[in-house]
Amino acid sequence: MNKDRRDFLKLAGVTVAGIGASSAFHALLSGEAAASGLRRAGVVKTKAETRLGMVIDINKFIEHRGLAQRCIDACHSIHNVPDFANPDHQVKWLWTDKFEHVFVKDTHYRQAEKLQGTPVLALCNHCDNPPCVRVCPTRATFKKADGVVAMDYHRCIGCRFCMAACPYGARNFNWLDPRGKNERGNPLIRKLNRRYPTRTIGVVEKCNFCAHRLAVGELPACVEEAAAYEAIFFGNLNDPQSAISQVLREKFTITRRGSLGTRPSIFYIV
Repeated sequence: MNKDRRDFLKLAGVTVAGIGASSAFHALLSGEAAASGLRRAGVVKTKAETRLGMVIDINKFIEHRGLAQRCIDACHSIHNVPDFANPDHQVKWLWTDKFEHVFVKDTHYRQAEKLQGTPVLALCNHCDNPPCVRVCPTRATFKKADGVVAMDYHRCIGCRFCMAACPYGARNFNWLDPRGKNERGNPLIRKLNRRYPTRTIGVVEKCNFCAHRLAVGELPACVEEAAAYEAIFFGNLNDPQSAISQVLREKFTITRRGSLGTRPSIFYIV
């Protein structure tokens, strides 16, 4: 962590202590509206009625057991996600966890026994009402016009407020230098993709719906990997004629902790 970042965190601590936690956090949240409207160079402008989302068919992943790992590998290789051996330092954009962990019992207390222990794909929910955006003091996390919750790594100061605010555990902090090497001298990024930027130590990262691929008309890597199995659907949730809207009309789906009011954009067919 560099000196400027440490100085900011010291200043934030003094501010909270001096004027009270409530006032300090109101000050931090005041930039939410502006952050929601930020534009980034190279991102194609989209209509205001666009809200991108995803439907994951759990049953298709049960049928094809190796598919989830292939989706993860495709995502992590494209985005230069480092492979830290220590689970405490793990960085993940896309991962699997047990059904009962992804859909906690406080919101889904009558769970089907056949799904217990079933690995389920998880990722950032790109919430329509994202708490991570509200708490970010530097607007490093922002919501784009197409509904994607994105990040500007250069603005991230490593305060980890967004990690505390996210109820889905979808954000990861680089405790180590992702551009470095492991104890055996091997690069932490197994195969560097020079078309996508690497991150630095002290920065938070997460799934961004493959924004750089969307900008050139390509689908997210995981969607492309699962296309042959129709295991993941992707598109505009606000377009009633889109394929994803049709799936949502015809299939029973659930979201993760929808009662929190975050309005996730990731749906699951069970």
